[in-house]
Amino acid sequence: MKFIALVAIIQDKDEEAAIKVAKEAGAGSVTILHGKNIGLEEKKVFFGLTLEENVSVLLFVLPRKLSMKVMKALRTTFDLDNHENSGLAFTLPLSHVAGLDTQELHKFEDNIKITL
Repeated sequence: MKFIALVAIIQDKDEEAAIKVAKEAGAGSVTILHGKNIGLEEKKVFFGLTLEENVSVLLFVLPRKLSMKVMKALRTTFDLDNHENSGLAFTLPLSHVAGLDTQELHKFEDNIKITL
């Protein structure tokens, strides 16, 4: 089975909803990183405090056949094609993967059979 890393960068407020959407589309476990989005434009300053946008980086390891289904669900739900939205999602091919839970592997196999 070939695997893909799906990385979704979304606003913190949408973190739980994004995880729910991804899991409904067949994703398993997720690694969550928190960060700040610093774009090209200068950030707003309010009483001397810079207002930066907090983001969540969601990292999923998925079978190749399932990755596009999850990506499409996130893309549609959070309107990632809209340039005004601060979300972003992309995939990276993985050549070697170790440490995946066997229950998750069986779940992936079942999801792939259902979608075929």
